[in-house]
Amino acid sequence: MIAARLPAGSTLVRWDRAVPLVEAIADIDVLLPSNATITPEVIHAATKLRLVQQPAAGTEQIHRPALVERGIPLCNAPGTNHVAVAECALFLLLSLARRAPVATQMLRERVVGEPLGIELSGRTLGIIGMGRAGTALADRATALGMHVRALRRGASEADRAAFFAACDAISIHCPLTPETRGLVDARAFTAMRDGAMLINVARGGVIDRAALVAALAGGRLGGVGLDVHWSEPPDPDDALYRDPRVVALPHVAGSTVEAFTRIADVVVDNIARLERGEPLLHRVL
Repeated sequence: MIAARLPAGSTLVRWDRAVPLVEAIADIDVLLPSNATITPEVIHAATKLRLVQQPAAGTEQIHRPALVERGIPLCNAPGTNHVAVAECALFLLLSLARRAPVATQMLRERVVGEPLGIELSGRTLGIIGMGRAGTALADRATALGMHVRALRRGASEADRAAFFAACDAISIHCPLTPETRGLVDARAFTAMRDGAMLINVARGGVIDRAALVAALAGGRLGGVGLDVHWSEPPDPDDALYRDPRVVALPHVAGSTVEAFTRIADVVVDNIARLERGEPLLHRVL
């Protein structure tokens, strides 16, 4: 989508991960990081770099001090995939409620009428991060008859415990910051109701992985839906993803035709603005 709309004479090059990024980036004018980690070494190796344009909202994997040192602007593309992310969160929630991994196995075994699922109507959904995606999910969950609660930013430990204890399902939509890293930890899992379902379409690090594994081993969780992971791409042979209570996706919550069209609009517009010397949109640095 981006390549087809770039200004005349521009070339779009996709990074071949077999080549170290510090070697592949030397002649790049504009960098679209996506999920790559952009280190100081990468930034300094890109001697022609004029703009880092993140084709998404999150920029936590981009080393900002090195950009400041070189005077290179950093822009993102907020508000482009909130509908896609909300719908994916709802898909994961419904998959857990109807125990999709087990149902798939029952189909293979020619068993009809199993497993027994649950209805979401009348249950309470807790949302961590009431930005555009979290709010969009709240609207859709309310339409299903769910009650929605939000965890406010800076909530006390007591308020957090009360939030987790009150919810039948929790969906994570907050950015990864020092405050939110490991937010869903052993104390959170202890406070959750038996059978609680957990969705993460934000960043893997918001969940304490060791605490999640322990909670699953304890048998209290009703299910976990993960679109984001602690390292990406995740290891498909990881035992966590073989657990029948876990539904895992390869970070595709924001990957829809509609969302990518909106992202392409932002990227191409900012590249054109860069060429014309005009102010950049969605500049974060």
